[in-house]
Amino acid sequence: QVQPVESGGGLVQAGDSLRLSCTFSGSTFSEYAIGWFRQAPGKEREFVARVSRSGVMVYHADTIKGRFTVSRDNFVNMVYLQMNSLKPEDTAAYFCAADAGRAYTTRPTDYLYWGQGTQVTVSS
Repeated sequence: QVQPVESGGGLVQAGDSLRLSCTFSGSTFSEYAIGWFRQAPGKEREFVARVSRSGVMVYHADTIKGRFTVSRDNFVNMVYLQMNSLKPEDTAAYFCAADAGRAYTTRPTDYLYWGQGTQVTVSS
């Protein structure tokens, strides 16, 4: 079992960059693929990116492809989401979550452990 905790959110202007971090407690961190999701007020939770157990395989949603990059460091139990060229429509609460399965999935219900989220607000 792992417990994610997100950090790094904030208020920025359009075009700025942020790096979100997600730290995990527990000794089995490398056994989980990690996903990033976001949820804006009144909207469903949306898949953003996923990184495999080893960090070799990464997946990014089309809406953020080319601007966001997911990565992980298994030595320090951390996952990152580098967000560049931020837009107002990126405003949302961002969550990281752990998936024990091996198959690529974008469904929030496939992820077992969730953090509390970190707010990103992008002003125009």
